[in-house]
Amino acid sequence: MNSFTDNFTINGITLTAQPICRQGEVLTPDALAFVAKLHRATAARRQELLQARRSRRADIAKGLDPRFLRETESVRNDPNWRVAPPAPGLEDRRVEITGPVDKKMTINALNSGAKVWLADMEDSSTPSWRNVIQGQLNLTDALERRIDFTSPEGKDYKLRPADELPTIVVRPRGWHLPEKHMLIDGTPIAGGIVDFGLYFFHNARRLLAQGKGPYFYLPKIENHLEARLWNDIFILAQDLLGIPQGTIRATVLIETITASFEMEEILYELRDHAAGLNAGRWDYIFSMIKNFRTRGPRFVLPDRVQVTMTAPFMRAYTEQLVRACHKRGAMAIGGMAAAVPNRKDEEANAIAFEKVRADKTREAGDGFDGSWVAHPDLVPVCREVFDGVLGDRPNQLDRLREDVTPDDRALLDIASTTGTITEQGIRNNIEVGIRYIESWLRGNGAVAIHNLMEDAATAEISRSQLWQWIYSHAITDHGEIITREWVEDLLDEEFTRLERFEGDRFADARDIFEEVTLADAFPTFLTLPAYARFLHEARDRSEDPVEDAALVAA
Repeated sequence: MNSFTDNFTINGITLTAQPICRQGEVLTPDALAFVAKLHRATAARRQELLQARRSRRADIAKGLDPRFLRETESVRNDPNWRVAPPAPGLEDRRVEITGPVDKKMTINALNSGAKVWLADMEDSSTPSWRNVIQGQLNLTDALERRIDFTSPEGKDYKLRPADELPTIVVRPRGWHLPEKHMLIDGTPIAGGIVDFGLYFFHNARRLLAQGKGPYFYLPKIENHLEARLWNDIFILAQDLLGIPQGTIRATVLIETITASFEMEEILYELRDHAAGLNAGRWDYIFSMIKNFRTRGPRFVLPDRVQVTMTAPFMRAYTEQLVRACHKRGAMAIGGMAAAVPNRKDEEANAIAFEKVRADKTREAGDGFDGSWVAHPDLVPVCREVFDGVLGDRPNQLDRLREDVTPDDRALLDIASTTGTITEQGIRNNIEVGIRYIESWLRGNGAVAIHNLMEDAATAEISRSQLWQWIYSHAITDHGEIITREWVEDLLDEEFTRLERFEGDRFADARDIFEEVTLADAFPTFLTLPAYARFLHEARDRSEDPVEDAALVAA
């Protein structure tokens, strides 16, 4: 069973990947049967919802702007319903650290001093088979305190005492991403079902025994019906394992423009399992560009670095999010500041710290209950800011933000965003896009570039801005019309400047970048063609040798 052609089936699920060491601990027959039940109960509805996404994007492209839904007005106007109270370990979320579930990041995140670790299987993780399975192993090993890591330089990483560790909240993949290494009747299972199902099956009872529970972040949700599907999955999963209903808690990332018009409805659908909403700012900007990319100058944004959280449409989004959450007793969690400290450059480090401090000060002042950082060095900065506002209180759920009026038109006020498009902005988008995809192809879904943490969301902004600028014949601050030919010339120049190294994937990254940026048709996510290429090339090489075939086949 050592080649990609040697597929094998366990309890209805066909596994097509080159097996890796210890995967038998994750892919037990009972775990696979559990995942299969979740898939069969939801696969058809998931496909219907994905088709509904495409239809809604087409309607927006034709000029039909999103608005608050008339059919759910009764939900918004009903003053009586609230979500479940905060679950154990989620009462205080003043600082959350995000990152992928590789060994080093797992230990660093758990040792960071944050209140919550967002264990990310989505935007900061390449979904190679090794990463998918090893991530599950790392999470279970961390809960069992049997995880350690030694760097190539000889530095040892070990966990702090259990009472000092943050609560783990897992982010599975979004609905659009398939797991093509796991098939039922020849059809890939949704990546999110795989990530959620395996983690829940193996760890739900373990987490309850430790005084917490199975908690999740839900990404890329576009409307309340998608939240309803997740809620149905939670009910089914808890029933299948005999876990009390309401044990699962989920925080939804409001990171699509359409979801921002249905925030209360999303909380309502998940109300027995809801833990809050998060302002997923970078995907939110990408979603805005993607949905309105052909709608003319009104929706054309300036250089990425100039689109800040003080832009009117971003202020409307975050303030209405806090209002919706606190009205319903849910936590409001702020977004990730992209600045990353540079320990080798004191001046750059000071700038990064100041940017993060300003960002978190604004969020705490707006009523958020906590916020994200991407680096352990930023945990004290975020904590200090929220300590100053919260004091001894675990959160500020009592701050209802009744001064904020729900305004669906303010959510689309792109035209008030100030700034310019520059040649340097074009070049930066090219460099970041190619460098990020190159890292992604090597299995690293989060990479620091120019002291900013880039993940799939920020790379999506980079390539979608270029597509929109070309389509709209946008004009730079020097009066140059942005054309495909000019972008291609700049791409050639930026590509030659990249620092190459043995084993790099820059040639492949450039091909993918051109496909998602310069094609006439706009690919909805860059990770989909990247994943297809990743799978095709993986079949020509083993991702990881089988060290114990008996474990795999067990």
